[in-house]
Amino acid sequence: MDEPKEFHDQVSEKEGRKLKAQRQKKDSVWQGFSVFGTIGWSVAVPTVLFVLIGVMLDERYTGRQSYTLSMLGVGLFLGCLNAWYWVDRKMQEIKDEELENNEHDE
Repeated sequence: MDEPKEFHDQVSEKEGRKLKAQRQKKDSVWQGFSVFGTIGWSVAVPTVLFVLIGVMLDERYTGRQSYTLSMLGVGLFLGCLNAWYWVDRKMQEIKDEELENNEHDE
């Protein structure tokens, strides 16, 4: 008598995961655009902020060196580091979710 209930529970669980996967596929296009936007902003914002700091330093301290170019490099480096960290974190979330789903399938 217990076997039909267990079978029903297993089928219900698998059906729920399939429906969730189908919903995620529909949203994946918009999520992809969101990821590109987030990565772009995570590089652009620090770069622009450091360039502005460089411009202010150039106006205040005139000399042979260009603070703007130096700060551009620093901002770009920090922005790329920020984007790399964000992508790495998202990839780990995806791996954890796949591992969790695989454990449920067994």
